[in-house]
Amino acid sequence: MDDSDNTAFTAIHREPRLSDKVTEAIIETIVSNKLKPGDMLPPERELGKQFGVSRTVIREAVRALAAKGMLEVRSGSGVRIVAVDEKTVRESMRHFVQGSDLDYGKVDEVRLVLEVAAAGLAAQRASAEDIAAIDATIVALENECSDLDKSVEHDLAFHRAIARATHNELFLVLHDSMGEMLIEVRRRNLSKGRDERRLVVAMHQRIRDGIAAHDPEAAQQAMRDHLGHVQATWSDQAGSTTP
Repeated sequence: MDDSDNTAFTAIHREPRLSDKVTEAIIETIVSNKLKPGDMLPPERELGKQFGVSRTVIREAVRALAAKGMLEVRSGSGVRIVAVDEKTVRESMRHFVQGSDLDYGKVDEVRLVLEVAAAGLAAQRASAEDIAAIDATIVALENECSDLDKSVEHDLAFHRAIARATHNELFLVLHDSMGEMLIEVRRRNLSKGRDERRLVVAMHQRIRDGIAAHDPEAAQQAMRDHLGHVQATWSDQAGSTTP
């Protein structure tokens, strides 16, 4: 067998743990309103019988959901369903995006719709404080563009500031649900070096100027151009690392 045959095997993907499967099943039941805020979960023994798993698996699932804020464990009185709030929604969506093995192309399609719309709404609604927050992220990226980790952090903060400037909390929730996946994209793109990071600063400035001028069309076009550049850079970087 020559060297060209050494990639015949593919990685083995692990099946989700039983506790993860139970966690997902409970989340689906809550989201579908079959279980409502204030309802009590059946006892561990009963849940174990229903799912066909051990009580240890049930405990792990309950612990995970309590950490997400979806369940409240009350000592001596059982486990109660907690109302789904903004944080819970964000965590659930993040969990879905991370666990769905989505490629960046699909995320980019959603991101384009979401962030272009956000830029337009921010241009209509942004306060002086919102614009100051956006400015702070641009200055920070410009000042620390020699540091890759800081550049990624400030890039993310810029887009979050725009989502917040829409004054519609759903934009921030949706943005954050994709945030961790987009960190990988940002890291790879910004790893091209200072010239790329300076270009991103200029693109951010153009988007900011459209928002500050309360010009939705200009802000949207600047965001559209920026995300087009992100997609092209990601594709180039991915292509350059393909054997």
